[in-house]
Amino acid sequence: MENRLNILGVGVDNCTMNSATDFLVSSMDTEGLTSVYTPNSEIILHAYKNPDYCEILNRGSLITADGIGVVYASKILGQALPERVSGFDLANKLLERSAPLGKTLYLFGGKPGVAEKAAEKIVSIHPGINIVGVSDGYFDAEKEKTIIADINEKSPDILFVCLGFPKQECWIDAHRDLKTKVAMGIGGSLDVFAGEVKRAPVFFQKAGLEWFYRLIKQPSRFIRMLALPKFGLTVLFHGKKFLK
Repeated sequence: MENRLNILGVGVDNCTMNSATDFLVSSMDTEGLTSVYTPNSEIILHAYKNPDYCEILNRGSLITADGIGVVYASKILGQALPERVSGFDLANKLLERSAPLGKTLYLFGGKPGVAEKAAEKIVSIHPGINIVGVSDGYFDAEKEKTIIADINEKSPDILFVCLGFPKQECWIDAHRDLKTKVAMGIGGSLDVFAGEVKRAPVFFQKAGLEWFYRLIKQPSRFIRMLALPKFGLTVLFHGKKFLK
């Protein structure tokens, strides 16, 4: 996609949920791999401190604002993104559009058994999706070769890579020759699909407080949540220098 807003060095596509979904659906009829990254505040702050990772993100075909903090940052920079386009919601929209077309899906990531549970739930929610393979996210070099061979043999239309950042983005970037059309790095989404982790109630989602709900449920995330104010201050004091 085009028309990206530079947030601390990371180009975030100026897109809506619908336009992002349209782009991915059309990408399944093109040659080559379309890579999708969905950075939140924590990921962009990590990229700001790690130039090599920042370059990997910017090579993505589609980069969406997963966190509400990224949308707020765009407003601070005077070029407001239209809305939050979270990885989980975008994945669901893509499945919703792909199911009637009989598209194929491969699930890669999560703890052993999670991908299988996620597959069952996805098929129940989106009848018509053909899940051609699953693999957990625990692997050594030898097992990785087997996973790659399996993905290439199955040639899925969609590949969900759920290894957590920065591993998943680095993995997709390093395997751009995979025989799949759309590869999405969507973190812990398999846990949500599988029912292992519950999303925040709709009220929290719409109010941009999903992070607060997660903190209530998992107080151990407090240290990670400190990235939010750090991100905001970094955008406030250094964000403008990245704008053209």
